[in-house]
Amino acid sequence: MTPEDHAPSETLAGTVGFTLNGAMVALRVPPLKRLSEALREDAGLCGTKVGCDAGDCGACTVLVDGAPVCACLTPVARVEGRRVETVEAADPVLDRLRAAFLAEGAAQCGICTPGMLMTATALLRQGPVDAARVSDALGGVLCRCTGYRKILAAVVAAGAERGPARHPLVLEPMADATDDPPGYLGKDENNVVGARVTRLDGAAKVAGDVFGADLWVSGGLVLRAVRSPHPHAGFAFGDLAGWVARTPGAVAVWTAADIPGRNAFGVIPPFADQPAIAASPARFRGEAVALVAFEDWGPLPDLTGFPVEWTPLPALTDPTLAEAEGAVLVHAGRAGNRLIEGVVRRGDAGAALSRAVHVVEHAVETGFVEHAYIEPEAGAAWMEGETLVIRACTQAPVMDRDDTAAILALPKERVRIIPSAVGGGFGSKLDVSLQPLLGLAVLMTGRPARMVYTRAESMTSTTKRHPARMRGQIGCDADGRISGLIFDGQFDTGAYSSWGPTVANRVPVHASGPYRTPDYLAKARAIHTHNPVSGAFRGFGVPQAAIWQETAYDLLADKAGIDRLEFRIRNSLRDGDATVTGQVLHSTGIAACLAALRPHWTQALGRVGPGRGIGVASCWYGCGNTGLPNPSTIRIGLSGGRVVLHQGATDIGQGSNTVIPQIAAQALGLPLSAFDLIGPDTFLTPDAGKTSASRQTFVTGRAAQAAGAALRAEVLRRLNMSDGAALSLQGGVVTGREAVRTARLKAPPGGLWAEETYDPPTRPLDANGQGAPYALYGFGAQMVELEVDPDLGTVRLVKITAAHDVGRAVNPTLCEGQIEGGIAQGIGMALMEEYLPGRTENLHDYLIPTTGDVPPIESILIEVPDPEGPFGARGLGEHVLIPTAPAILNAIRHATGALVTRLPALPHRVLAAMKGRT
Repeated sequence: MTPEDHAPSETLAGTVGFTLNGAMVALRVPPLKRLSEALREDAGLCGTKVGCDAGDCGACTVLVDGAPVCACLTPVARVEGRRVETVEAADPVLDRLRAAFLAEGAAQCGICTPGMLMTATALLRQGPVDAARVSDALGGVLCRCTGYRKILAAVVAAGAERGPARHPLVLEPMADATDDPPGYLGKDENNVVGARVTRLDGAAKVAGDVFGADLWVSGGLVLRAVRSPHPHAGFAFGDLAGWVARTPGAVAVWTAADIPGRNAFGVIPPFADQPAIAASPARFRGEAVALVAFEDWGPLPDLTGFPVEWTPLPALTDPTLAEAEGAVLVHAGRAGNRLIEGVVRRGDAGAALSRAVHVVEHAVETGFVEHAYIEPEAGAAWMEGETLVIRACTQAPVMDRDDTAAILALPKERVRIIPSAVGGGFGSKLDVSLQPLLGLAVLMTGRPARMVYTRAESMTSTTKRHPARMRGQIGCDADGRISGLIFDGQFDTGAYSSWGPTVANRVPVHASGPYRTPDYLAKARAIHTHNPVSGAFRGFGVPQAAIWQETAYDLLADKAGIDRLEFRIRNSLRDGDATVTGQVLHSTGIAACLAALRPHWTQALGRVGPGRGIGVASCWYGCGNTGLPNPSTIRIGLSGGRVVLHQGATDIGQGSNTVIPQIAAQALGLPLSAFDLIGPDTFLTPDAGKTSASRQTFVTGRAAQAAGAALRAEVLRRLNMSDGAALSLQGGVVTGREAVRTARLKAPPGGLWAEETYDPPTRPLDANGQGAPYALYGFGAQMVELEVDPDLGTVRLVKITAAHDVGRAVNPTLCEGQIEGGIAQGIGMALMEEYLPGRTENLHDYLIPTTGDVPPIESILIEVPDPEGPFGARGLGEHVLIPTAPAILNAIRHATGALVTRLPALPHRVLAAMKGRT
């Protein structure tokens, strides 16, 4: 059921009348109710999104008498007799903007899109605009996905009443990497792979897509969690039944004692340790210790006076102290508070360093980074017969199903997970959050329930990027060729395991960077503290390691007297080289990425002056799980006169809802216009695995390619035609044509189906970290130009040039969007973002980049096809964030001589580094 079915309370205090999208409405609501709530809950218009309820994110922007306002800060009484417009309005300027957003690829996850569109509508009604005016106008609307550049281009294009012009720079692969992979069909304009297909779910995004907070069954329950205000505390409850009885609207309270199954979840089952509701003690600030249900039509949920008594306990907040002998254990049985340590050992790194002509020793420290997606966690649940249905934001529906079923003591087949549109994830929405809480309330009461985290809840209770303390040495010979590297990393994994094992195992594989390193020793350990849980965040620890490694590379290049870019090219991995795990590479694009930066580097060096510097950094990233099974399954068929694609890959803005159909269509040989997409839904779609580790384009794409090819083969067999035949679909009939022969096929009543699974060929790492952990890698390099104010220590980014090897650009527009969005997050990590528990639990104190913080970005798409990827494609989403922060740090040092070793590089840290430089 939809919000229109939601019955208003009998106690509402009056009627407010106004014009809403051209029609008069009269809402029976309290006069001080937020306009955002009135629009969503009472008028049933959920296109207006809520990301903060504090006026910080701008997602709720609507127009009141033509002017943009934050609906979350506007009492509904203030629009009495006025004109209100939302993203659902019919308006020619808004329509033009919608079209431009689709054409430019300006909507990724889509949660900020309504706010952007409404703000831009007000601006364009004033007359002609330029990029600077657009940037200023949109500065109050935050986006975490796009990097803003395509949004600015879309608004400028809409203001000029012209279609956007796109001329991407696509470089050919190096001479030694031109062999096309099996099934590669070239770049003919008739091929859908390589085309700038408009996002297939884009129309929903520019209309105000349906996210976790937007769809629920009326007449149910609203859930709130009681959370620990302390990082470590014992607690005891008072009279819960009495509190429920005297609290208006309260229905029930549940605690850990009410969990019917295993009260422990975790993305890696052997390490599962996090309770859905904690028993005493609480191990981190924000941990849920009780769940409270309120009537959906009652007063706003109020947890004031909830009967819980806290006993604060000593908290380990420093991982070094947590490792110290005699430290209190966060979890019994994990000695030294060590969750796990990953190791990669090849050759004798110590001996190699002793022989090296040039050696640098370097240390870097990074802090917590918040995902800061604009959509807080949200969802709803209800029963359908004996089946528990949960519809919520998630990156991993099958993992959610399995964890939720175990917690609630249900067989998996009785739990159905239907992902909503996801308003950003970046890794944190891989872990379950409210799914088992929703399920518990529904099972206990038999009534539907919904739950939406506040911004503070989202920021206190969900995972963060692992803080890291890293040190080591790198050496090279007289010719500047790397001889050895030693790395040691301590990663604060917080109170529970989450993705700590993945980070600890992935970092040692990648800490060499994409460079030949014959002798190598890297260790990374995940340490428990009473800090927030650290989990997956775009790169699984590799961005932290790259900051250490790439800034050390700059120091070593200077010591060897070699240009920093040429130093990297000289040492870059090539086909036939072995990585630090002993894996021999093929289709290796890092040298091509670095070479693509040469002309930009030379030009930028000519612009260097006082306070202005340039920096460069590289990246590589293994796509998929580290040496573990990683399958995806796709089903495709001809049914009901259409091509029906069942795919369970969740699209969190990266574009799998478009890219996977493109790959399937190419393999099948029928146009995208013939496709209907089903999924993801654990009852309807096969498991396409989690959306993480840059695996969907690669792994699910390969499954889609195989399924499309299998269906094509069956169709051609029935038509008695060769693989060269051209297929078309019209009126439910497939027509095949080859030479002068034509044949037709109508699918049988049950449809004609193919289902295929792909699991990347990998080899587990042995005790020394030797093996083939990934079937393919992505590569990239970025160059940053910036200026540093010598008196203030502030940094102004001038331009970023990014060259990334995508193998094959399935959809160049989406590739560019991923590059720009990843760079924006890298900017935040480098210059402004540091989550401090208890201090930065909102989007006012925790700053993420705005339109004014992201400079022009030039994306260079390198295509070195990998035979393991679908039509040669490789993943991209994680890689693009990795080089940004180290390139910025290297540019700061180039401009000022200041070596910043504690991130983010806030002005006071830059100034301190400038004063301390030698």
